[in-house]
Amino acid sequence: MSAPDWLSTSPLYSGNAAYLEQFGDAALAAWLGRPVSAATDESDAAQVAVLRLINAYRYLGVRQAALDPLRRFEPPSTPELDPAHYGLTDADLTREFDTGSLFGVERTTLDDILQRLRSAYCGHVGVEYMHITEVTRKRWLQERIESAQGRFGVTAAQKKRLLKRLTDAETLEKFLHTRHVGQKRFSLEGGESLIPLLDHVIARCARHGAKEIVMGMAHRGRINVLVNIMGRTVDSLYDEPQDGHPETPLSGDVKYHQGFSTDMGTDYGPVHLALAFNPSHLEIVHPVVRGSVRARQDRRGDVLGYEVVPVILHGDAALSGQGVVMESLNMSQTRGFRNGGAIHVVINNQIGFTTSDPRDVRSTLYCTDVAKMVEAPVLHVNGDDPEAVAFAVQTAVDYRYTFHKNVFIDLVCYRRHGHNEQDEPLATQPLMYRRVQAHPSTRTLYAQRLVDEGVLTQAEADDLVDVCRERLEHGRPLSAPALSDFKETFATDWSRFRGDAGAATPGISATRLDFLGERITTLEHEIELHPRVQKVLDDRRRMRAGELAVDWGYAENLAYASLLDVGYNVRVSGQDSARGTFFHRHAVWHDQKRERRQSGVYVPLEHIHARQGNFTIIDSLLSEEAVLAFEYGYSTADPDTLVVWEAQFGDFANGAQVVIDQFITSGEAKWGRLCGLTLMLPHGFEGQGPEHSSARLERFLQLCAQENIQVCVPTLPAQMFHLLRRQLLRPLRKPLVVLSPKSLLRHPASTSSLADLSDGAFLPVIDDPRQPREARRVVVCSGRVWFDLEAARAARGLDDVALVRIEQLYPFPDAEFGAVLDVYPLAGTLVWAQEEPMNQGAWYQTLHHLNRCAPAGRRFHYAGRPAAAAPASGYISRHRAELEALLRDALETSYEV
Repeated sequence: MSAPDWLSTSPLYSGNAAYLEQFGDAALAAWLGRPVSAATDESDAAQVAVLRLINAYRYLGVRQAALDPLRRFEPPSTPELDPAHYGLTDADLTREFDTGSLFGVERTTLDDILQRLRSAYCGHVGVEYMHITEVTRKRWLQERIESAQGRFGVTAAQKKRLLKRLTDAETLEKFLHTRHVGQKRFSLEGGESLIPLLDHVIARCARHGAKEIVMGMAHRGRINVLVNIMGRTVDSLYDEPQDGHPETPLSGDVKYHQGFSTDMGTDYGPVHLALAFNPSHLEIVHPVVRGSVRARQDRRGDVLGYEVVPVILHGDAALSGQGVVMESLNMSQTRGFRNGGAIHVVINNQIGFTTSDPRDVRSTLYCTDVAKMVEAPVLHVNGDDPEAVAFAVQTAVDYRYTFHKNVFIDLVCYRRHGHNEQDEPLATQPLMYRRVQAHPSTRTLYAQRLVDEGVLTQAEADDLVDVCRERLEHGRPLSAPALSDFKETFATDWSRFRGDAGAATPGISATRLDFLGERITTLEHEIELHPRVQKVLDDRRRMRAGELAVDWGYAENLAYASLLDVGYNVRVSGQDSARGTFFHRHAVWHDQKRERRQSGVYVPLEHIHARQGNFTIIDSLLSEEAVLAFEYGYSTADPDTLVVWEAQFGDFANGAQVVIDQFITSGEAKWGRLCGLTLMLPHGFEGQGPEHSSARLERFLQLCAQENIQVCVPTLPAQMFHLLRRQLLRPLRKPLVVLSPKSLLRHPASTSSLADLSDGAFLPVIDDPRQPREARRVVVCSGRVWFDLEAARAARGLDDVALVRIEQLYPFPDAEFGAVLDVYPLAGTLVWAQEEPMNQGAWYQTLHHLNRCAPAGRRFHYAGRPAAAAPASGYISRHRAELEALLRDALETSYEV
């Protein structure tokens, strides 16, 4: 039924009642559902107009809300909030109307309705939630907002607590400004309400049963949070730590990147707080926090996220400007990455670095508009009203716990200083900063308000400053840690993972390996597999029986099974990880006659035995940066889980380079954070063009120092089996970068025996299996090119050439490699051969290791593609010509000694 013409003038009306029932006001929808003739008299027209007006305030009231403490601009004109826009006049103000779904009153005058709407939606809290499609969530928010009417019900004791926390925040900043003159601290001044906000978040979450809260934030206000929320002393932040001595391996980091953990007391028991370390890539900590939270939730069995909560702080410009925010929000409700909703807090100082014109900062009205992609409600709040802030927190936390979804608090404030304390903001923002200079602080305004209300005296307010200042002067913490059993119950002793890299990895017996092979090739209920998958299963059964050599897919699944068998957990994520990009893994079997939602999948690694570890494998969303950051966060919180991230192709890691640079390879040196994350990056030059050939081995090797990571290029299934096992079984946690194979997955010569798995171990160097001890030339390489070299050597009958593989490029296996070279005393020519162009691959980063191990008077020569801008050729004929030249240079070309 279409509506009358006079109803179609508002953008809030779509033209049908069903739409309004879902997205708008149920009462208005009911009116529109009546026959047209019944809705055309003057009384009905006015009634419908009132309902439309109510709905308009729910959509657009935020635009008239008094959110900016500086009051720089008049609110924009919003005709939809004017009764005249709907044909209502002053004469209608005293008339009574049905209020539809407006909470608090069923029928009242239009004047009262307007007062209620303005109080609810146009005060110091402005709310956006009408983009939510689920009616239940919208009704819940409407009740909270419209019932409050801008009156937040804060008790006298709570008001004093708010003032104390504001006092702590402001006094600390002033203390630092005089005690540590000229040092960058990225002051919180102008946004001091963040401290009572976080204080209230922690208390409210504890009321709902939270035991742990993991926070992530950039540098703005971090020192204040560390001191006032986390309980660190100023001296501990500003004094040079003893382990920062130049002779120690710890490089350290600036104070406003520091993380910390502690236990905070609340009325509902202690809560363990963890603030994640973060580099200057502001929003990258967002998925890291989510990963850490998921690991903690999994450890507790906290499926819905009641006990562990992520709290993520954003800057306004970074939130709208950095793509990892979108990626992280997109993953937030997916099965492999959800946390039960995060509480997002935007420190919105209305300026990005030195930019304040919204036309240059973003293309949306609000910095939080990205939240709408996951239908998260946004509570915008004036930072100069601590009581409104407390109400926003209460609403946000309760919403998160009720619906287990994301929620945003946009704390609208300002920045009293420039981007840092040496910056001069007046140079570029003169009008804004004249207002800032003239504007009293939030603490000053609120203290006066409480004095005027008779909540406390001016002397009591001043005494709060004196007490705080005295504690700072004497180096005492502003908040004391609470007594908690967290350390004994859920904390991880990371000291046990700083062991010897050379420690032997426990083996596995042939009998146990056979048992595991039986378990992962057995169907416990009837399922019809795709014919190609059925062949994979049949082949694996033959591998178990010793009738076929072990391939990569079977070896990898056995490695996972052997870890699960002894109680470790395994988590694998990536695009196409369950099946494997190259149709090799098949850790999940799909019934060809049933949908996944109808139990149409079977995961063999979940059915080893009742006491096994947890196995999780995830076909992730099409993201690298956020997913890899999530897995990094997970691995830093759970050292007893093998966490694997697999790129669909190795070069996909390009999209996550910030995670590799700032966390994986440097996190231990900067922050002392251990991590056992494994990266699988398919790599190999096979004539498929410049994309997807190279995992950029040279980048990882360039980042190698101080034994920070492991870089391995396995060429046999048994090598992968032992690599994955040793990642957990050694008393060591270092990131492992595996340049994993593509074509080798089905290469007839790249197989192993069951004995290689049960009796062997990972070999950092593999000597020539033919062992030509009289060889005059030794060719050393890594990866799949060994098989090309072996085939060419055999075809050319070169019995005086030895082919050696280095399977671990970092830490470089000096002793093992030197020992292999020693058995070829007649080899006058030493060659390094690689598929990659000369300026890529391992050549430049490994040459000094090679020559250090070479016999006296000899050095290595290069055989491979010439330096190139692109990783590989896109023409198959050129690829083959380059490969032939590589093989010729490696095996036959004479080099000057």
